Amino acid sequence: MQITVIGAGLAGCEAAWQAAQEGCQVKLYEMKPLQFSPAHQSEGLAELVCSNSLRGAGMNNAVGCLKEELRRTGSLFIEAADATAVPAGGALAVDRDEFSSYISTKIAANPNIELLREEITKLPTEETTILASGPLTSDPLSTELADLTGSEHLYFYDAIAPIVEVDSINFNIAWRASRYDKGGDDYINCPMNEEQYFRFVQELVDADKVAGREFEKLIHFEGCMPIEEMASRGAQTLSFGPMKPVGLPDPKTGSPPYAVLQLRQDNRHASLFNLVGFQTRLTYPEQKRIFRTIPGLEQVNFARLGSMHRNTFINAPACLNESLQFKAAPHIYAAGQLSGVEGYVESAACGFLAGIFAAYQLRGETISLPPKETALGALLSHLSAAEESSFQPMNINYGLFPPLQLKRKMKRSDRRLAMAERALAALPQWWEAVMVNREYQ
Repeated sequence: MQITVIGAGLAGCEAAWQAAQEGCQVKLYEMKPLQFSPAHQSEGLAELVCSNSLRGAGMNNAVGCLKEELRRTGSLFIEAADATAVPAGGALAVDRDEFSSYISTKIAANPNIELLREEITKLPTEETTILASGPLTSDPLSTELADLTGSEHLYFYDAIAPIVEVDSINFNIAWRASRYDKGGDDYINCPMNEEQYFRFVQELVDADKVAGREFEKLIHFEGCMPIEEMASRGAQTLSFGPMKPVGLPDPKTGSPPYAVLQLRQDNRHASLFNLVGFQTRLTYPEQKRIFRTIPGLEQVNFARLGSMHRNTFINAPACLNESLQFKAAPHIYAAGQLSGVEGYVESAACGFLAGIFAAYQLRGETISLPPKETALGALLSHLSAAEESSFQPMNINYGLFPPLQLKRKMKRSDRRLAMAERALAALPQWWEAVMVNREYQ
């Protein structure tokens, strides 16, 4: 029993791992280092190209519930994340190089997985295949995908935040703290007074930006909006967004500054920090000039500058069934951001499900879907049941879960925790059925 997985990012590696756990022989194709997308730099598998944060760890956030479900069901992705975690307050963040190395090592050591470093330009016509080529799918494969779906691609732009060297930050101005002291001193904070803030906003608005190609319309995903795009929406937008000062009193004054830039640890050695919420498509010279006007970053060294790239995804409710199979080609499964989910954790979860579903289909067996009360089930429901005409990528959120049947009013935070408890209570029966079958493979 053989399964082909195209793409060795988060979704592809997770799909390959789960299919291998089901007893399938997996051919995992990765085009790096023969070809690199505009955003990828490393030869390693499961490369994190944007933030190193996997977002909130608590159950008050749906992504925390999704991570816990993956943790309880043997996900390689979450195993690697837990093993390579770095301090990030209430979030789960990783050392991106160690994270990639961990997964690369595990994939290489799995006897059921064969890693092939070559580019796939044609979709297989018969064999069971998981397409996890990512939001930066190459042009030849994108053409194949367009033919398969019978419609033009939807797309948006994603932006990457800069990373700086911590020993070049001026700690006579900056200080370490987490918002409301949650998580200790995990973040570095750079304060701005009112005059500095409004001057900074105007610089962003007036700066030179990297233009999109003529045939591409710029469509930004709201959860990863370029900092200069936010600045253009209003002078106060940043101070109520990524630069909000609440919960961060300056230790020199005891009061919150007018605005604050936060930097989050990006590697285990704490030598690199990224500018939180500062995804950008400013030109490289403008990034260096403008970001060095931020108090504390006057002499900062950039380990990586921000960039912007096109993300491609399919209209999932029009193209996929509830098991992530293409309606026009049921032997092909979609996984990861290409399928219309947004975020690292969601992409890995999609690969997790595709790997299991494909293995069952290959064996001629049926498998029930994870309960809709779970985060995994809610994610699947979004992909299969959303409105086709307005479909957009979405992070997991409690709005995708079935509502609670309440006999009394509950606070929003309590409702979220109740949804998480319900999800984790519903998960075991489905997963135990998967494990029973897995033991016989």
